[in-house]
Amino acid sequence: MQWIDKIPLTALVIAALALGLAPLMPEPHLWQKLRMLANGTLSRPIDIFDLVMHASVPLLLAVRLIRMARSGNKPGPSA
Repeated sequence: MQWIDKIPLTALVIAALALGLAPLMPEPHLWQKLRMLANGTLSRPIDIFDLVMHASVPLLLAVRLIRMARSGNKPGPSA
């Protein structure tokens, strides 16, 4: 999992915001799909793919931040 540490943190944050919030109107897909998952209505393959696509980079960012916190590394200017 060391390849995660090589991804620039700034790029991950920008990508996570872009995919996590797209499209902004009427409501972000990630939020919509998470609500569908909670309600038990996430059953169509396209909806499952949409959830995976929109959640992948935010989850990758979360893993990166957790790994940084556990190792005691703090992001520097080139992170």
